[in-house]
Amino acid sequence: MAVSSGEVFPRAGTDESGKGDYFGPLVVAAVAIDEPSAESLRQAGVRDSKRLSDRSARDLAGRIRSSCPSEVVAIGPVKYNELYERLGNLNRLLAWAHARAIENLLARTQCHLVVTDQFGDERYVRAALMARGRQVELRQFPGAEADLAVAAASVVARAGFLDRLERLAGRAGTVLPKGAGPAVEAAALLIARERGREGLEQVAKLHFRTTVRILRRAGMA
Repeated sequence: MAVSSGEVFPRAGTDESGKGDYFGPLVVAAVAIDEPSAESLRQAGVRDSKRLSDRSARDLAGRIRSSCPSEVVAIGPVKYNELYERLGNLNRLLAWAHARAIENLLARTQCHLVVTDQFGDERYVRAALMARGRQVELRQFPGAEADLAVAAASVVARAGFLDRLERLAGRAGTVLPKGAGPAVEAAALLIARERGREGLEQVAKLHFRTTVRILRRAGMA
C-alpha cells in the first residue's frame, strides 16, 4: 500500500519487536522525524528492521536515537504474562504498549501525525490513547513499515529487544534463542526441567503454544 503520509512533518511512527519471539520482552518504539532528520535517515539506509541484520539494526538504532526524539516501552516476560492474563488478547496488549509509547513521545515533542502498523481492530490503539494522543491524527494500515518514521521505530524496537534479550539471558544463565523454532523449544525444555513453569515465566511469553508442548514433554501437564 502506498504511504500517504510521506511528506507530513513532523510525524511519528511506532512499531514493535519481540511479538513473535517466545523468549524475551515485547518492545515498542516511537520515533519522531522532521524533514532534515528524514533525509539523514534515508541516506543512512534506514528501512524495515526485518530487512536488516542484528548488527545493522543496532548500528542504525544508535544513529536514530541521536538524531530523532524517540521513546521505548519494554514489557519484560513477567509483566507481559501478567498483562496478557489480564487483557486476554495480544492485540489489546500491543495497543496499550503503542499508546504508551505515543503518549511518552508526545510529552517530549510535537507531531501532527502518528503512523503505525495495523494489528487487528484499529480502534484498539485509539481507545488506549490518552489526552495528548487524542489530539493528533493517527493512521494505521498494514505494511506501515514502508513509512520512514515507522521503519525507524522498527529499528529502535528491534535493537531494544536484542539488548534486553541478551541481558535476560545473562541473568538466566542460559542461551535464549530468538524466534519460536526448534532451538527455542530445546532451550525452553531445559529451563522447564531445571526450574519448572516458574522458570519459564521469568523468560518466556507463556501464551505461546510452545508452553503447552514444553510442559507436556517435561511431564508437567
